[in-house]
Amino acid sequence: MRFMIILILVLLAVLYFMPEPDPVPAEESFIGDQVKILRKAETYQDEYLKNDEERQKRMEEELEKAAGGG
Repeated sequence: MRFMIILILVLLAVLYFMPEPDPVPAEESFIGDQVKILRKAETYQDEYLKNDEERQKRMEEELEKAAGGG
């Protein structure tokens, strides 16, 4: 009976002090393909927003020129 108690205590101590494994990155898990697609979509979104800001600035400049010259 003592052997079982000591064994349980040793196992609990080993489990307590055992380091946890590092988490797997999302790209390497079972949803890796979907994550890669989302990352690619993020780059397209950033590019679109950048182009939209530039277009909006050009429109504002043209409006200022038209209002000033009118």
